Amino acid sequence: MNARPAEPRIDRSLRLQLQGDWGTANLHRICGWIAQELTDRAGPHTRVGIWNGRGFSDNVRAVGRGEVDIALTTPTAFTVAALDGRGTYRDEFYPDLRALGVVPQRDRLVFAVHSSLGVTTFAELRELKPVLHVATSVNDGVNAVGLAAHEILARSGVDVLDWGGQFLSDERPFESLAHVLEGRANAIVHEAVMLPHWQQLGADYRFLEVESHVLESLETDFGWPAATVSDGYFPGQSSFRTLDFSDFLVVTRADLPEDVAYAVAWILGETRHLIESQYLHLAPERSPITYPLDPPTMGISPVPLHAGAAAYYRALPAAELVP
Repeated sequence: MNARPAEPRIDRSLRLQLQGDWGTANLHRICGWIAQELTDRAGPHTRVGIWNGRGFSDNVRAVGRGEVDIALTTPTAFTVAALDGRGTYRDEFYPDLRALGVVPQRDRLVFAVHSSLGVTTFAELRELKPVLHVATSVNDGVNAVGLAAHEILARSGVDVLDWGGQFLSDERPFESLAHVLEGRANAIVHEAVMLPHWQQLGADYRFLEVESHVLESLETDFGWPAATVSDGYFPGQSSFRTLDFSDFLVVTRADLPEDVAYAVAWILGETRHLIESQYLHLAPERSPITYPLDPPTMGISPVPLHAGAAAYYRALPAAELVP
């Protein structure tokens, strides 16, 4: 039987700063898991602080600027632009960013309009130019939802304001979904598609496939990949292509000590049952963390792995590393 990677033991006491989300969502929960397990395996006076963040480019910048040691950010692919200064990172970028692992969340950014508008494609939308009241996140250069939503609409030739409409802009998905469910919005661009709110509104809304040239341009310009929403995921909706919005990236810098990087990667892979157990009441495809977690897959990141984290993933039993 192949041995598991060696459990880390760090004799010295650590002082680390982590950054998660607003405080009650999944990134903060993951930070708490890492903090608990790392403290158990480090010196007796180890202290780990967890800062509130927004989970987007603000967390990446906090790591890149040295304000915190480790942060969680989503979606994973959006961080690639921070390595070479594209998009929102064009004025400040961080080539020394490194990944400690990826916590899976299978998510998509989707655009839906009320069925009363009589629209099923972006081409029909451009032809009819209806007045749209679009619920989405703030487009402030930090929130990845608002950034991506405005990019998709602009590249699709949808001019909400010029057509007499408006944006109902908030920070989190719950406010945006409430605008739709309570009748203030007749369109929505958002993520967190596993939330039950989408099933409530799905029967009255039509989800529009993002045109291929738009998806291709987003991947070319920013490294944002496309993905498919499976047939029937939303009520009465066939499968369609849209923007991938998946996964939580655990990000640090290259100067994090290698033993600490190894320890965090080991915690992600070897104590995964602790985080999985908090989501077992949900079906995997409807869970904010897509379980069961698979250590080899968690080590596949578009941002280069930290050397210490890579040592953990290399040490996984050969049977788990089947391509």
